[in-house]
Amino acid sequence: MNYNASKQIGVEAMSQTVLIVDDEYKIVEVVASYLQNAGYQTLTAENGEKALAIMQSKSIDFLILDLMLPDISGEEVCRRVRQMHGIPILMLTAKVSEEERIAGLAIGADDYMVKPFSPRELVMRVKTIMRRVSESELLADELMFHDGELVINAVEKEVYITGEVANLTPLEYKVLLVLARHPKRTFTREELVEKVWGFDYEGDARTIDQHVKNLRHKLEHNPKEPRYIVTVFGVGYKFIGSAS
Repeated sequence: MNYNASKQIGVEAMSQTVLIVDDEYKIVEVVASYLQNAGYQTLTAENGEKALAIMQSKSIDFLILDLMLPDISGEEVCRRVRQMHGIPILMLTAKVSEEERIAGLAIGADDYMVKPFSPRELVMRVKTIMRRVSESELLADELMFHDGELVINAVEKEVYITGEVANLTPLEYKVLLVLARHPKRTFTREELVEKVWGFDYEGDARTIDQHVKNLRHKLEHNPKEPRYIVTVFGVGYKFIGSAS
C-alpha cells in the first residue's frame, strides 16, 4: 500500500496532518476514514522505513504508530522519530502487559491504545493530545531555575538544561510546565492528567509516572536524587526547583 494524502473535510483540525503507520490495511482504512471525517489530513505507511521517509519529506503533526511492523519495530521507529521531531506519538499495540506499554512510553510515545480499539475513542485521543500540545501559554514567557541551569521558554516551547536543548516530547514539556508554574504545590496523578490531557482522557493515570521518569533522565544530573520534580509518596509529584 502506498501512502497517500486524503481529502480534508473538517474545520477543527484544518491543516493538521496525521501519519498512520500500520501494515493491517483494514485498520489503516478505518482510522484514516474517522480522522478525515474529523477534519484531519492523513498520510499512511505500511512499514517503518516508509514512515521514516515520509517524516523526512513531509510536514507531519501527529504520528499513529503500530508496534508490530514487518520490517523494523515500532519501538525503533519511535526512537528515530524522536531524534528528528517532537510531534505527539500515539502507539497502537496488541501487547497487553504493563511493562511492554510502559516501555513504549519510555522511548518517547505520548499515549497508547490496545488493539482492538474504538476508532471514535482514537480520534478523541488525537484531538485531546493535539489540543493540549497546541494550547498557548499565557503566563510568564520564560521560567528559570537554579541560576539558569534550567530554562523553560514558553514562547518557543523549548526547555534548556545547562544551555543545551532538552529534547522533550510535547507531553513531557506540558507536564514540566504545569509543575514548574506551581512550585512547591503537590499535584496528584489525576490532577496532572486533567491538566495535561483534559477531562475526557480515559487512560491510566499512572502514565504520568513514566513521563516524570523520562523528565528526570533528561533534566537531572542524578535522576535518583532529583532537584526539580520529586515524588510525594502516596499522593503525586511537586516541583522544587529554585527560581532565578
